[in-house]
Amino acid sequence: MSELDVLVIIPCLNEEAHIEKLLLQLTSESPKLIVVADGGSSDKTVDIVNQYSKNYPNIKLINNNKKIQSAGINLAVKEYGYGFKYFIRVDSHGEYPTDFLKTLCEDALTTKASSIVISMDTFGENGFQKAAACAQNSKLGNGGSAHRNDSNEGKWVIHGHHALMNIEAFQKVGGYDEAFIANEDAELDFRLTSSGYRIWLTAKTKMKYFPRDSFYRLFVQYYRYGVGRASNALKHKQIPKIRQLIPLSVFPCLLICLFAPISWIFTIPFIGWLSVCLGYGALLALRSRSLTNILSGFIAATMHFGWSIGFCNKLITKSVSFVTGKL
Repeated sequence: MSELDVLVIIPCLNEEAHIEKLLLQLTSESPKLIVVADGGSSDKTVDIVNQYSKNYPNIKLINNNKKIQSAGINLAVKEYGYGFKYFIRVDSHGEYPTDFLKTLCEDALTTKASSIVISMDTFGENGFQKAAACAQNSKLGNGGSAHRNDSNEGKWVIHGHHALMNIEAFQKVGGYDEAFIANEDAELDFRLTSSGYRIWLTAKTKMKYFPRDSFYRLFVQYYRYGVGRASNALKHKQIPKIRQLIPLSVFPCLLICLFAPISWIFTIPFIGWLSVCLGYGALLALRSRSLTNILSGFIAATMHFGWSIGFCNKLITKSVSFVTGKL
């Protein structure tokens, strides 16, 4: 196979369960360079990458001291992006088709898009993950996001799960904003489209994503998503979409429950939301004929709750900083 002239970047942290299989798959496509940006893994991730780099000189490992994904990708582009037209961002927590890189490059040449984004299918490897995948693949869990749903045809979008990026466009808009602990992709997409660059959601390839394997890890993940989305809204003065306002309202609804001693009516919004989540989870379990998927309702509630607290916390922190700064 001829060498594929593309820079592949893998930001990662403690991914020993997935990194070896991922590197094996990527090297089969013979990309010119693969850069693993490690955020300080404490497991065997670094050892695995170093072992592979001995056999594959096109694999490089760099230390991402800032730990977050946005910083790791920026660093990789800065150090290794020269001479490449495109870089492809690959999630270490996922699985990709055997022709993933080639398909993206071909689609970029055909569409002339500055960014090619992909759809995601979530898969579980154990009972909890399978229930989490069931929740995340449903509209209750993803809100109907374009990149979370299959489509028979590609289409132009304003946001999607990042895969291929034109390096010149990426650098001209300033790369990822490293102030974002999450949602850096949506923030960059806003700057790309505002600058006249176009984003193509391909229907020719997609990825498998493996969800977090516990309630706590899911809560932390979605808390970070909420902080990131609030940061995006504040930076660009954006009003959240309806599908985002629903989970956003969860934490305020819980606070309203504090007035329950005055009247039980104050508990209705929170109880109503929780009932919808649990009822939807039961429906998903019935449709899939899997008793394990009964957990999907509780998992969706955990995702909503974490997202809402993260979003609200960012807004409150920003407001307090503004007021105290003014004073």
